[in-house]
Amino acid sequence: MSIDQDGRRRVVIEGLSPAVDCGQFPAKRIAGKPVVVTADVFADGHDELVADMAWRREDGGTGARAGGEVVMEALGNDRWAATFLPEAPGRYQYRITGWIDRFATWRRGFRKKLDAGISPADLSVELLIGADLVDAAAKRAVNLPAGGPPRGARKTGRAGRVPEAEQLRAYVERLSEEPDADPEAAFEDDLAALMAAYPDTELAVSTAPYPVVVDRPRAGFSAWYELFPRSTSADPRRHGTFADVEARLPYVAGMGFDVLYLPPIHPIGTTHRKGVNNNPQARPSDPGSPWAIGGKKGGHTAVHPDLGTLADFDHLVAATERFGMEIALDFAIQCSPDHPWVKEHPEWFRRRPDGTLQYAENPPKKYEDIYPVDFESESWEELWEALAEVVEFWIGHGVKIFRVDNPHTKAFAFWDWLISRVHADHPDVLFLAEAFTRPRVMQRLAKLGFTQSYTYFTWRTTKAELTEYATEVFSPPLSDYFRANFWPNTPDILAVQLQSGGRAGFIARLVLAACLSPSFGIYGPAFELGERTPIAPGSEEYAHSEKYEIRTWDLARMDSLSELVAQVNRARRQHPALQGPPPVFETIDNDQLIAWSKVSEDGTDVVIVVVNLDPVYAQSGWLTLDLEPLGLPVDAPYVVEDLLTGSRFPWSGPTNFIRLDPIALPAHILAVRPPARPADEP
Repeated sequence: MSIDQDGRRRVVIEGLSPAVDCGQFPAKRIAGKPVVVTADVFADGHDELVADMAWRREDGGTGARAGGEVVMEALGNDRWAATFLPEAPGRYQYRITGWIDRFATWRRGFRKKLDAGISPADLSVELLIGADLVDAAAKRAVNLPAGGPPRGARKTGRAGRVPEAEQLRAYVERLSEEPDADPEAAFEDDLAALMAAYPDTELAVSTAPYPVVVDRPRAGFSAWYELFPRSTSADPRRHGTFADVEARLPYVAGMGFDVLYLPPIHPIGTTHRKGVNNNPQARPSDPGSPWAIGGKKGGHTAVHPDLGTLADFDHLVAATERFGMEIALDFAIQCSPDHPWVKEHPEWFRRRPDGTLQYAENPPKKYEDIYPVDFESESWEELWEALAEVVEFWIGHGVKIFRVDNPHTKAFAFWDWLISRVHADHPDVLFLAEAFTRPRVMQRLAKLGFTQSYTYFTWRTTKAELTEYATEVFSPPLSDYFRANFWPNTPDILAVQLQSGGRAGFIARLVLAACLSPSFGIYGPAFELGERTPIAPGSEEYAHSEKYEIRTWDLARMDSLSELVAQVNRARRQHPALQGPPPVFETIDNDQLIAWSKVSEDGTDVVIVVVNLDPVYAQSGWLTLDLEPLGLPVDAPYVVEDLLTGSRFPWSGPTNFIRLDPIALPAHILAVRPPARPADEP
């Protein structure tokens, strides 16, 4: 009989968290925030165990930022936990090691025998067993390899090993000396620390390393604003420029956004150019779709000449940073028929039997002005390199965020390769996946490295749908790798609830997106100006979409929601509870009212949000809170302050009345103020 394992290793380690597909893909975390690692560590029998978590940054380095070891804490029921703090973006890994602590096991049994009244004189053999265990530790201290303690050993910070070996030998004498053995020596803290410093890890069990990608804070908390640069001109007769976008920065920053997302800024093809409202026959004055990338002036590394120059773009990037924001650039892997690649690399495109190149389709829609690239091309390696060079080009011009158009129609292997390559040199670069497709595909893209993901939020409208979906995306295991970014609208999606919900519908969707998700975005100025006319009944396409024509927007309109947007973003910035913790849905006895709470990681900030989903009629109900997780008293009053209006409401106990009239405001964002404490009595 052949046995291919060491049967003496009895420790089992399972149920690791965070872990994505058993460590096949990295979990995602944020720099500067603790990473809590948990696992089930157990063995047969009743021996005492020790579990150790070691972590390190994969690219090496030295010092506290590069890695370390942490003794795990037993939580009960064989669950263990430890924490490490990654201070900088990058790729990290952790590993858990567990072993049987024979000395702790012996000491526990020895104490029970003493407590049972057994005389120390009758426990001489037990004392010798303990002395042997301590003696073995003394020998490990002397024979310690130059590299330091064995894997999993606890470090004590003592200066030398020989003095510690001598201390251990002194304990051996105290435990074994006849007839004056000292049984209480077994329970001294100094001995416990020494034994922990030099454990017997010969039969320790270690897991494989589990990866964790750590991103900069904006990956976990961000507010996005999308605009078309060509529509920013104050003169309706002139194409907008990068300088016009720069003039728009105070407006965008004033609303509290920190990411300014620009659709493609490249030259636009003229062949099969689309006209107004996606008309297949364009007029000479029609500007075409920015996603029909490439023309005589260049391709993915060129800028549309009507927008300005690369130097103008660099100036815009710098100006955006001065406003505390940064540019997110669209990365669309497709070409117009006039793109230089079409002539230079026809092998990168799929050719149909009639000899023409395959244009993009989403039946019944046809996009004759766009050629998708062929990821099954025989020249796929050259194609991958060219696309990587595009990303690296824009990184060189200060772009650290990319919104990727339709990544689900490109090869998974490509994204795995590209994102890993970019992050090897630029761990602070973020990628947002614009993939409205099947859940497994969206999740796979997140596993492969996309920092954030668009979601189905736009189509979740009822209380039940919103509760179920938000609970799914903001809870493990999905939230360990899938970072949701909620958008009420995009240039492609004019949601039905915005078409029919009026002003109240826009406000409700804004508060839902911004307060359910740490990251959200709006397509403006269409959103804050209430643009809601579809191209046809039942369509989600905008009439006179900016995708096909230049628009002029009156930002000073009296009915603009810009100030309300600013108030919502101000609440998000001022309240840590809205910056990351998942929503906990609270009970309210009206299906047209949805309520949830959020509590900051340190428990000091509590926010309760209530939204009326009915855009027409006032709705009321009794809100019942679970007070204990909120840190609220059961038998004392407290105050909630509406961050949108400044109104303050005295509440008491778990159940309080809510009424929201959409004509006034269809939502509350309520900051919980701590209850007043009575003055100290003399």
